[in-house]
Amino acid sequence: MTTKLSAQALGSITTASTPAYDRSNLKAGIVHFGVGNFHRAHQAVYLDDLFATGSDHDWALVGAGVREADEAMRQKLKSQDLLTTVVEQEADTSSARITASMIDYLKPGDAPAIIDRLADPAIRIVSLTITEGGYYIDPASQKFDPTHLDIAYDAAHIAAPKTTFGLILAGLIRRRADNVIPFTVMSCDNIPGNGHVTENAIVGLAELIDPALAQWVKANVAFPNGMVDRITPATSDREKQLLADNFGIDDAWPVFCENFKQWVLEDNFPAGRPALEKVGVQFVPDVAPYEHMKIRILNGGHATIAYPAGLMDIHFVHEAMEDPLISAFLTKVENDEIIPVVPPVPDTDLGDYYSLCQRRFANPKIGDTIRRLALDGSNRQPKFIIPSALDRVKGQQSVNGLALVSALWCRYCYGTTDSGAVIEPNDPNWDRLTAQAKLAKADPKAWLAMTDIYGELASEPSFIAAFTHALTTLWSVGTKATLERYVAGQL
Repeated sequence: MTTKLSAQALGSITTASTPAYDRSNLKAGIVHFGVGNFHRAHQAVYLDDLFATGSDHDWALVGAGVREADEAMRQKLKSQDLLTTVVEQEADTSSARITASMIDYLKPGDAPAIIDRLADPAIRIVSLTITEGGYYIDPASQKFDPTHLDIAYDAAHIAAPKTTFGLILAGLIRRRADNVIPFTVMSCDNIPGNGHVTENAIVGLAELIDPALAQWVKANVAFPNGMVDRITPATSDREKQLLADNFGIDDAWPVFCENFKQWVLEDNFPAGRPALEKVGVQFVPDVAPYEHMKIRILNGGHATIAYPAGLMDIHFVHEAMEDPLISAFLTKVENDEIIPVVPPVPDTDLGDYYSLCQRRFANPKIGDTIRRLALDGSNRQPKFIIPSALDRVKGQQSVNGLALVSALWCRYCYGTTDSGAVIEPNDPNWDRLTAQAKLAKADPKAWLAMTDIYGELASEPSFIAAFTHALTTLWSVGTKATLERYVAGQL
């Protein structure tokens, strides 16, 4: 017997903690684009914790989006009064909570309604989790691409834009016309300098419309950088059934995640902000050291295990960590090549941080999948792996491990595992990647010819040599034997 999640049912749910505040007192203060699992396990949870302290009830969330998937999520959440069940899991514990920090969800595609809400003086922050690939940046240069067709469309139709950035800019234009203080734009995506990247996108779009508008945005709108962290797998029927079986709750799209969470933010919010420091958010003058640590060690670590595990037909991340060979491969790449080029982080031991990452990756309750980690390599490799490799090449240091990580990605994009199983498309650019991977089987340099991804690393002789040797070995002896050679120091 399960209870369908709804506001009316909250009083009868005893298997999960429920909101410790009167939701009717909440007022909107934040519009958030990209209401996916990570947002609901991270920012929405922090706000739920804050509201439970009895303060800042004027900072509730309003969801927004631009994709078909956003409408699907909206329908699911609307059917349960915008409530979400968050299940926090460690190896020996599981607990459920119901969050209520979102009070509205705007219909994707309804540009007038979204712009009206963005123009509302009550909205003082606009936040984003639109994934690494959603920022219209050139992979190699990591700079905003003003030539993208979506951006060109919005520049010509800014009164009825289709992208997140077009909507945000249209909201800012309205506020400027109404003499209302601009909201702060806060990215919550895993991108180095995510505040700067967001600013470049919005200013870049504004430049196409009116250089004076671009200057106004630069002078008046704040874009704080931030580092966010919580392992949050995709929801499937498995998670919905686990919730029903273990907690008796019927949630259309619950979120399963680890207990650990972290949020580090620059304190740059001219229009005001919620007192998130009360619930564990770190406000610091410079987020960059924390970003580098997390993106290179944790996200880079995920990328390191994703492709060999995928090629070895391993389904779950914790199963990959249980494989002695993959675990040893990860540790060697991290200790030999990634951690040594991560700048120091205040009050943090990088070795201890990596040990924490290992424990988190090995959590058997999370159910995180290798396929999720392997998703969208064309956008993730240039952020998580290639910068570390470039730093090492410039320092005349070995890149055997990072070149092998890149070669494993290439081999994965060929489209079959070592056993011959088909790998279903797992990247927005899958057709292109598969074509290049097939060329690279005979000529490894064909993979590195994607200079829009590899940038200057593609022309570095030491990386070319290491990559060529790694990919040739993978095709010659297979993934397992190649990892054995690398771990033994023979690659």
